[in-house]
Amino acid sequence: MKKIFVLDTSVILFNHNSLLSFAEHDVVIPITVLEELDNFKKGNETKNFEAREFIRLLDKISIDKDITQWMALPGENKGNFKIVLNTDGLKSNANELFNNISMDNKIINAALKMKEEEPKKPVILVTKDINLRLKAKAVGLNAEDFETGKVQDTESFSAGIQHVDNFNQDIIERLYNEHHVPLEDVEEFLEIKPNQYYILKGSNSSVLAYYNPFEKQLEQVSKQRCYGIQPRNAEQTFAMHAILNPNIKLVAIHGVAGTGKTLIALAAALEQRRNFKQIYLARPIVPLSNKDIGYLPGDIKSKIDPYMQPLWDNLKFIQYQYNESDPEYKHITQMLESEKLMITPLAYIRGRSLSDVIFIVDEAQNLTPHEIKTIITRAGENSKFIFTGDIKQIDTPYLDELSNGLSYMVDRIQGEDIFSHIQLVKGERSELANLANERL
Repeated sequence: MKKIFVLDTSVILFNHNSLLSFAEHDVVIPITVLEELDNFKKGNETKNFEAREFIRLLDKISIDKDITQWMALPGENKGNFKIVLNTDGLKSNANELFNNISMDNKIINAALKMKEEEPKKPVILVTKDINLRLKAKAVGLNAEDFETGKVQDTESFSAGIQHVDNFNQDIIERLYNEHHVPLEDVEEFLEIKPNQYYILKGSNSSVLAYYNPFEKQLEQVSKQRCYGIQPRNAEQTFAMHAILNPNIKLVAIHGVAGTGKTLIALAAALEQRRNFKQIYLARPIVPLSNKDIGYLPGDIKSKIDPYMQPLWDNLKFIQYQYNESDPEYKHITQMLESEKLMITPLAYIRGRSLSDVIFIVDEAQNLTPHEIKTIITRAGENSKFIFTGDIKQIDTPYLDELSNGLSYMVDRIQGEDIFSHIQLVKGERSELANLANERL
């Protein structure tokens, strides 16, 4: 049955092409949404870009048309579209039911209006705002999340690591002696995937290994110290190996707090400093208490520094592995002064082309799929991009474990020869931090 989907502002700010994402079904935009978009159209953040692009799209498809009347959406097998202006005379009014007038209530009223006008069609309010979905359901409306770009299940992710017990001891010995074994000698024993890592346990010993899709062979992985940082477990060893591997251009590392995601990424990047012109370390700015950074005192650097502090902490930890008189200690200071190493917010990435750089994006779970795409498409020649984050700890209101950019990227790109995905599971920050993760 043909349905009518009523879109909330949050959906459009998540994906400006959401208007065209409902196949043959009809789409309604409440006039309140356009009013809210007007407040978002100025600025350099992704939500501002999405607002501007949607407004341009709407203007393009509505030339010489009355957008308050049903009109065909562009494309094959698409439904119709219109703007709902007037919600007067409703039998059930959200402003009265909730005893206040708000933008959310006006959007609910637009959906109720369509339900009264089109009683034979299912009317569904689509919003990324969980509370708005609950309010809509309270007044008898169907309400759903926007599913486009949402992964089905993060549990099905290949963590990039296979644990194999009772593995062929002869192959383990060959890996220790020859450091690599051809694909044809191991494919009957292992599930082979590009850049797959393995913990292989035999009858007498165990070995860490990696499948190289370019050489089509299983290779031994050894622990390697990077700029004073020694990996403390197999997963950290694999993460360092992936970042140091010149054939792997995109690395995703996720895990709970204290597993060493950012520290490992930064240490491995510093180890390769001579191979790249610059190292960027960035993270999205998620305003505290929903206040924009403009509320903070000082110049732009002073406003941004509180958000960047965790990155500075990791850099200082690496630097303090050495004495002030050591050349490695001085190199980090010199790299900062010469801007060879830069700690920056992500807001200024749009429009740039980044060649000969390592780009580390921390807290990537707070990015939308579109933001992830925007960042990766900036990659120029000889660039490596590293994304770290915890997909179970989302700080952005309209994202969750299934719809954030980090999950989306892993879901869509896993299995590619130039991509590696590692999940860090063991906390290494401290005994106290591990206790908090397990018990609290």
